[in-house]
Amino acid sequence: MRDLGRSLMLLGGAIFVVGVVLSYTKGWSWLPGDIVVERKNFTFVFPIVTCLVVSVVLTLIARFFGR
Repeated sequence: MRDLGRSLMLLGGAIFVVGVVLSYTKGWSWLPGDIVVERKNFTFVFPIVTCLVVSVVLTLIARFFGR
């Protein structure tokens, strides 16, 4: 159980760091293929391509460290 706890803390810390970096970078935009609907006072974003890219990257990392 100690290894699981440490892994979860490391994962949470990594997610926190990525969130801080993304919140302070102004030049990042959505990937091509993501659905963005902008109205007068409403914005809806469905990042389908971003989710696919993140999923592939996390799968490759998990396979690399899983062996």
